[in-house]
Amino acid sequence: MSIAKWCVLAACVLPIATVGLAKFSAARLAGKSGGYDNNNPREWASKLTGWQQRASAAQVNGFEALPLFIAGVLFAQMAQGDQARIDALALSFIGIRIAYVAAYLANQGSLRTLIWVAGFGVSVALLAMGV
Repeated sequence: MSIAKWCVLAACVLPIATVGLAKFSAARLAGKSGGYDNNNPREWASKLTGWQQRASAAQVNGFEALPLFIAGVLFAQMAQGDQARIDALALSFIGIRIAYVAAYLANQGSLRTLIWVAGFGVSVALLAMGV
């Protein structure tokens, strides 16, 4: 399996790990005290504040970024693009998404936007290899 395909898997797991940070931090609290409520996870998430709320929002954005990235990798590989370049772009995307999550958790909105643009650009570059 190519590095790029492993990166697709990593990109799919990253949003889950992101919200997992918020869930883990709330796991020690009782449900009525703001602890994670597995019976009503969306209601629980709607009541989050601070970095935990940003982790939940970063998870949503992570899932929103997936289709374009996955399509880029698949199309580039279907077009038999240079695999080393595809792998490098895919690895870049993962690094960018990790930086995005860090900026989101740190409440750095402008930096987060710049990082998001970089991730979008990588996905578009992958798609362009499939043309």
